[in-house]
Amino acid sequence: MLSFIFTFMIVASIVCAMFTGKTEELSQSMMDGCADAVELLIMMSGMMCLWSGVMEVAKECRLTEKLAKLFSPVLSLIFPDIPKSSKAFELMSMNVSANLLGLGNAATPLGLQAMRELKRDSVSDVATDAMVNFVVMNTASIQLLPTTIATMRGALGSKSPFDIIFCVWISSVVALFMGLLVSKFLCIVGRIKWNL
Repeated sequence: MLSFIFTFMIVASIVCAMFTGKTEELSQSMMDGCADAVELLIMMSGMMCLWSGVMEVAKECRLTEKLAKLFSPVLSLIFPDIPKSSKAFELMSMNVSANLLGLGNAATPLGLQAMRELKRDSVSDVATDAMVNFVVMNTASIQLLPTTIATMRGALGSKSPFDIIFCVWISSVVALFMGLLVSKFLCIVGRIKWNL
């Protein structure tokens, strides 16, 4: 769907530029946009390499395991059906701790492994309540250090790229709370519907 929207926007821009006689400005902005995209990609790749390396060091130092143990009481409230001793729970805890540190790129492989473990424990092809809640948690994850956004802000000329940190905390806490609330409600409604 997004590819159709993107294609429509490109075609509409070209047609408008042709009718308004601004084809030179269009071609110049296309070239500038391509250069900016490559520059941003290189800068983001460097940031991803740095923080992925930091995450590997944290794993080797067992920092992520310690953080996972710290958050396990909260996660056991959200996921009461998953035993604390299971591999899925451990991976989920490490994923949440990586997201809290703002290492979303390093957390993604942990999240995928956790979903595989949750799927392995499931007997049907339908997503379980734990799977749905885990996806919601990943989508609206709380970040103590929003490194990706701060890096982008720094690249675009911000003097203090981390000055949005309180706004990020508030919005992510509210999004997570509301997401889990709606998810739990829909899971209950779904169970009532199918039991009728």
